Amino acid sequence: MGSIAIPLPSVGSQQDIEVDIRVNGQLRQQNYRVEVFYWKDCYHRHNRAECIREILNGYDKEWQLYYIGMPTDDYVPITFMKRSA
Repeated sequence: MGSIAIPLPSVGSQQDIEVDIRVNGQLRQQNYRVEVFYWKDCYHRHNRAECIREILNGYDKEWQLYYIGMPTDDYVPITFMKRSA
């Protein structure tokens, strides 16, 4: 799958994004969710890689990982894409 970049307003705690795409004349819809996860909320306070793994393993299985954004000292933004039916 190819990709394009679309600027979005600044991320709050969660954004649900619906994109209608026309590819070769066929309309398709893709849903994304951007969530911010705070390091302080990691249950066992492990290192950051383990924290992200814990987040992803416990996340709603209707959504798949799409992109892990640039982390800060306080949080990491993660983008999920809704799985096709």
